[in-house]
Amino acid sequence: MENALGFLLEQSKDREDQAVLALNQARAELTNYYEQLSQIEQYRLDYCQQLIDRGKSGLTASQYGHLNRFLTQLDETLAKQKQAESHFKGQVDNCQEHWMDIRKQRRSYEWLLEKKQTEQQKLQDAREQKQLDEFSTLQFSRNKSTRDLF
Repeated sequence: MENALGFLLEQSKDREDQAVLALNQARAELTNYYEQLSQIEQYRLDYCQQLIDRGKSGLTASQYGHLNRFLTQLDETLAKQKQAESHFKGQVDNCQEHWMDIRKQRRSYEWLLEKKQTEQQKLQDAREQKQLDEFSTLQFSRNKSTRDLF
């Protein structure tokens, strides 16, 4: 039984390590997502400023239409990026939940092993105490028999 629990504990430790790696990967992807989103937002702000600066010096309707279409494309890209946020957050949440479940399972195996070892130690202590009691009783009997002879 203890060997089976030990095996299960080792397997759960391996699964926990894998779950931690997956969680770290998901967190890194979320961080990368936010960095990309920030870069696109900054690019949009820079582009708007360029549009304003160029507008001050005069733009043709064609130039304005072209620049405005590009700005619309940037806005669409930002909207798509923002929709992806829930995916990345969901990945982190799922990985964290999975890791916590596996950690809980590992702790249960550890608790069972500790309980089993404590029970075995109590049995061993009881056997040793019984042997000591028997030895003491035997010693007492021998001493009494020896005293009775003299």
